[in-house]
Amino acid sequence: MMGDVDAVVVGSGINGLVAAAELALAGWSVTLLERNRDIGGFIATEQRTLPGYLHDTYSSWHPLFVSGPAYAALAEPLRRHGLVYRNTEEWLTASVADDGRVSLAHRDPARTAEGFAHEADRDAYLAALRRLQRNLGPIGGLLSSEPRSPAFVRYATGLLRNGGRAGLEGWLRSVATSGRGYARAEFRGPEVDHLFAPWLLHAGLSPDHASGGFMMPLLAATLHGAGLPVVAGGAGRFLDAFRSLLGSLGVQVETGTHVERILLERGRATGVVAGGRVHRARRAVLAGVTPTALYGELLPREAVDQELRTEAAHFRYGRAAMQLHVALSGPLGWRDARLREIPLIHLSDGSGSTGIACAEAEAGLLPRRPTVVVGQQYLLDAGRVPEGAAALWLQLQEVPFLPLGDAAGELETAGGWEGELARGYADRVLDRIAAHAPDLQDKVLAVDIVTPAQLLAHNPNAQRGDPYGGSAELDQSYLWRPLPRSGRHATRVPGLWHLGASTHPGPGLGGGSGHIVATALTRRRPASLRGLRSRGPTP
Repeated sequence: MMGDVDAVVVGSGINGLVAAAELALAGWSVTLLERNRDIGGFIATEQRTLPGYLHDTYSSWHPLFVSGPAYAALAEPLRRHGLVYRNTEEWLTASVADDGRVSLAHRDPARTAEGFAHEADRDAYLAALRRLQRNLGPIGGLLSSEPRSPAFVRYATGLLRNGGRAGLEGWLRSVATSGRGYARAEFRGPEVDHLFAPWLLHAGLSPDHASGGFMMPLLAATLHGAGLPVVAGGAGRFLDAFRSLLGSLGVQVETGTHVERILLERGRATGVVAGGRVHRARRAVLAGVTPTALYGELLPREAVDQELRTEAAHFRYGRAAMQLHVALSGPLGWRDARLREIPLIHLSDGSGSTGIACAEAEAGLLPRRPTVVVGQQYLLDAGRVPEGAAALWLQLQEVPFLPLGDAAGELETAGGWEGELARGYADRVLDRIAAHAPDLQDKVLAVDIVTPAQLLAHNPNAQRGDPYGGSAELDQSYLWRPLPRSGRHATRVPGLWHLGASTHPGPGLGGGSGHIVATALTRRRPASLRGLRSRGPTP
């Protein structure tokens, strides 16, 4: 039996870290439990190739975090505990087509628009950003508040007040529209589609999924406003800052602790059982897991009705992902010299090639022409590599978890990701880069591969190798995330709260659900706790 605390948080991904920190800052006593040897979920920095090369093993870029309410609440304490960002004030991102065509985005929206061939597209792009800016309060509120709540209704009413019925319907249409459809409807030239259709992959979408018409301008505005911040010294320093902050607040952090079940007493969540020990929670249990795990493994069958368990069993996971880390002897000689200054590059023709690659992956095939996310973090944070050297952070978000075949007909997939398949696919990816940077092979010193199976082994929330905690298609987002019958963070079990990428506002390094849950718990006592005596501090 462990000592009672106000809250037990299960899982130390970004949402668990944010929730634990915000609760502790509000005076709650907190225990944070993590199954791995270290905290962080998909946040880590390691020397995965050669000594002196620091690679962000999984996630790396923090525009969603620094522009969100979790950072607004935690920025100052995290800075005091060592968190420092490096960012760009110039060029942000680029997309490179197979024919060598390059589209560029600058921190300054006007400079970005100057690169568009059609004057009408320049005006339309800037107008879309201004429209978003005028409605940023309500939109930000919708993404950072509890769905199906009075606050959610207030923010939706704000959109109506700002733009009238036509304006509100316009936003609803954008949520129902794909990114490909949005770009075709709003722009004559290819630049916006080329630049931002690949960014939809970072939201767990494809160019043909609904809500891309909403996400494309939102992603563009976020990049223009927040840039592409990376943590100085690697994403692992982000964890160092949280570890120090949590320690100063008295949060009990236990790693290597696998939670086996949630403890219920008289129908209320009162703690968890982990490693045969009971960790009691006087006020709340916060579970940063998938709905599959929450309703299928951690809760007793009698705790929820059959319909909810069935919905959880039918929760869908998205495409799998891979990471490649490449140590280079020096910076790449990109054919287009402008790319030598760009922190994040997509190799894609836009909705065309990215849409095809997504369709191939969702059909179980290795894409013939994968979209390659090329991170050059050393441009912002030179200390990550030896002097004069360089490194690439490569993300592939269009791969099947269990390959059924190869769309190019070149690779044998019968043995799965074990053996030669991962290396063969990595060679395909490197060849795509070499087509635009012909000196690549001469500068490669080492390559490290993280397969979809390894993603799952590291983080059980990445079912089927999906790092986004479940498909982000429209019917599993917003009001319906995680489940149609449970579209809130407060579950039907009193005292039990659900957070993480599987919940609203979805995947990404924003800490949104952790902030939502902590805010709900600390602003006022939940109805399920009224009348109960707490031995902890008053929220």
